[in-house]
Amino acid sequence: MGRRYDTISFLSDYGTDDEFVGVVHSVIRELAPHTTVIDLTHGIAPFDVRAGSLALARSISYVASGVVVAVVDPSVGTDRRGVAIEVAGGEGVLIGPDNGLLAPAVAMAGGAGRSVSLTNLEYQLESPGATFDGRDVFAPAAAHLCNGVDLTELGDAVDADLLFPGMVPLPQGDDTKVIAQALWADRFGNVQLNIGVDDLPASFGDVVEVRFSAPADPAGGTTRVATRAVTFAEISAGAVGLVVDANGMLALAMNQRSAVEELGLDVGDQVTITPLDEASRAAGESVTTPVDLTRR
Repeated sequence: MGRRYDTISFLSDYGTDDEFVGVVHSVIRELAPHTTVIDLTHGIAPFDVRAGSLALARSISYVASGVVVAVVDPSVGTDRRGVAIEVAGGEGVLIGPDNGLLAPAVAMAGGAGRSVSLTNLEYQLESPGATFDGRDVFAPAAAHLCNGVDLTELGDAVDADLLFPGMVPLPQGDDTKVIAQALWADRFGNVQLNIGVDDLPASFGDVVEVRFSAPADPAGGTTRVATRAVTFAEISAGAVGLVVDANGMLALAMNQRSAVEELGLDVGDQVTITPLDEASRAAGESVTTPVDLTRR
């Protein structure tokens, strides 16, 4: 017997219009009735593995000890494998497709421990088709772990170094500029970048120049001035702020306005941050730079 768990955290791109989420809940309830299922989100855009991996990575430090089931799986039914990956010395197990979805969260949790491919049919449901692994493979695996089935019983061992890597881009930069990417936008229009506080040189100061450009046109785009701020309320009306968000990443934000809409930003856009030149700083352009809403 292995370790028993009593919580399953569940993330997917299933949405809530169809019965998929409820069916997964029901399978878990039938097999492991003592287990509590926490829905992290089912609002990931269909097939967007990258967005799902980011949401899972943002959540992983706060989810309850136990099992995590994550399903964003455009290759369901193919030869891509389903996996279960132990993290934090067995405090948690992440279950889902081996397509990069789990990788950032595994890294955030300290790296992979024991890992298996979900090949043991004894711990799966008999399936009428090959298109609902959330119901037929991942939910049963999670439930059986909660019942004390050892991880190694679920399938063949996998070398953790051979698991599919994540798809989160790394920033580039030097003492003159930092090239980042818009990773994610929340419902308030704040735009998380793929840089933390330490990625932005202190020599840049509290007021910087920010250029946004689409991947197809990195030399074009819109330039604004952004001011470092601790809270949204500190950002002047109509100005752009650079704040540390709830996940410890830098984000572009506006005070009670959507940075996405007002700046014309899209997830995936390149964001280049440079120090503000002395002439611009003296002229006070941090509050007078015009808004360009016609970039696209």
